[in-house]
Amino acid sequence: MKKIGEYTVRGRLSAQETAKIQLFDGRFDTAYKVVDFKIAPASLTSGEDAFMYLATKEGIGSVNGQTWDWSNNVEIGWAIQGSAASSTFDQVKVIDPDNLIVEDLFVTNSNVGIANYMITMEKYDISMARGALAMVRNNSQNVE
Repeated sequence: MKKIGEYTVRGRLSAQETAKIQLFDGRFDTAYKVVDFKIAPASLTSGEDAFMYLATKEGIGSVNGQTWDWSNNVEIGWAIQGSAASSTFDQVKVIDPDNLIVEDLFVTNSNVGIANYMITMEKYDISMARGALAMVRNNSQNVE
C-alpha cells in the first residue's frame, strides 16, 4: 500500500441530511483512508450539540448520533461536538483505524440542527485483491 496523495472535503449539512462524497474513480486499485473527522454546530451559541457519522453505504447506520452502532461495518467514523450550552467546545471523535474506502463515503448529520464537517483522507495505491476485500468489508452487515 503506497500513499499517493491527500484529500480534504468540507461542508455543512441540515438536520438528518446525508451527503455523498464521491471518491470512486472506476478503479479498484486506489482507495482512501479517513484520518481526521472534525465537526461543529453551525452556531456555537445555539445551545445545540453536533452529532455526525461516516458510512460506506447510504441509508444504513445509526438512527442518530446518540445511538452509534460500532458493530456495523458500514459505519467507520463518529463524532460529537459540544456547544455553548455545555460550556465546552470539546469534540469526541472515533475513526476506525482499519478503514479503507474504494467506493464512496457518506457523512450524516444525525442532529436536529445545522452542522459543519471537515474530513481529511489519504489516498493509496493498493492491489486489486486488497480493493476487493475492502469493498466486501465496507458493504457487509454487522455479525451478531
